[in-house]
Amino acid sequence: MSVAGVGEFGLIDRVTARLSYGSTVLLGPGDDAAVVAAPDARVVASTDVLVEGRHFRLDWAGAYDIGRRAAAANLADVVAMGADPTALLVALCVPAGTPTEWIEELADGIGAEAAGVGASVVGGDMSASPTLTIAVTALGDLAGRPPVTRAGARPGDLLALAGRIGYAAAGFTVLSRGFRTPRLLVEAYRRPEVPYPAGPLAARSGATAMIDVSDGLLADLGHVAKASGVAIDVNRDAFVVPPQMRDAAQALGVDPYAWLLAGGDDHALAATFPPATALPDGWRPIGRVTEGSGVTVDGAPFDGPAGWDHFR
Repeated sequence: MSVAGVGEFGLIDRVTARLSYGSTVLLGPGDDAAVVAAPDARVVASTDVLVEGRHFRLDWAGAYDIGRRAAAANLADVVAMGADPTALLVALCVPAGTPTEWIEELADGIGAEAAGVGASVVGGDMSASPTLTIAVTALGDLAGRPPVTRAGARPGDLLALAGRIGYAAAGFTVLSRGFRTPRLLVEAYRRPEVPYPAGPLAARSGATAMIDVSDGLLADLGHVAKASGVAIDVNRDAFVVPPQMRDAAQALGVDPYAWLLAGGDDHALAATFPPATALPDGWRPIGRVTEGSGVTVDGAPFDGPAGWDHFR
């Protein structure tokens, strides 16, 4: 049955019946607004939107994976501030002929990704639209910690990375060339593996700046460098090309370092730490913060695009 067949409120009932709620949810879906506990008295908030044909394709990924991907893009922003995710709000615009089963699978994916970090889907909105669009807002709690912004990096700081990088970009290239393997890379594009615990852990360990790597490492580090008024130099040798990525790059005629240094959608975390810091578990050094401006690789400008731009 299509969403037009069950109607807006019938669809809402089907979706909310599949959700579960954590301890921070004081009032969930069903009223004019949800109520979520904010023990810290400050709320971290972030929003991302995914548009079919621009951010995902239905022939490349199923509804469940698209749901997890949509949630991950927002939850990663919350942990990049050093916060613990608490809740998601989801706005969904779909063509009237969309099967209700597809929407239910999407909801399952969003709910599963949220539940994995202790967050809950607490509300949202639905509407008909010729273009399938998913907008997610994530909320988080700082647990008494100061937020880790992009503006705190200082010359001499150590640059570190948590999570894998380049896998999703490689998977995107594989899919765009009409292939479905290597599976490791394709699945990384469909469903990112976000290092959620690494964000709050970095905050507790004294990180001076942090960012979610969604548009490409060099591009996102450029935001940190600009906000902090510093230069950042990345060590190319800090990145080892995994075998399946190396083989795919060779077969497709791509420099794998373009995926590693400029590819997005893995939602790894990059952060800077004071030079004497013992990096917390899950973090590895990849460069240094210096005086100046901009981002370099081994002291030189990167030859190629630094990352993704949504309007280009």
